Amino acid sequence: MSKQCDICQKKPLKANKVSFSNKHYAYKQEPNLQPMKANINGTVKKIKVCTSCIKANKVQKAV
Repeated sequence: MSKQCDICQKKPLKANKVSFSNKHYAYKQEPNLQPMKANINGTVKKIKVCTSCIKANKVQKAV
């Protein structure tokens, strides 16, 4: 399963932590994805949506 938002296509980022001694450690920054049921074109589908899309009302929850 991909760790990607189905609405805005937000993906994990690769970043480096840099210590005081200037050593670089690679790590991932992953989006905060939440599974939810949403109305898409009149049908109910289960999708993964990031919390920023939920807060911005880009998705309509299924009732």
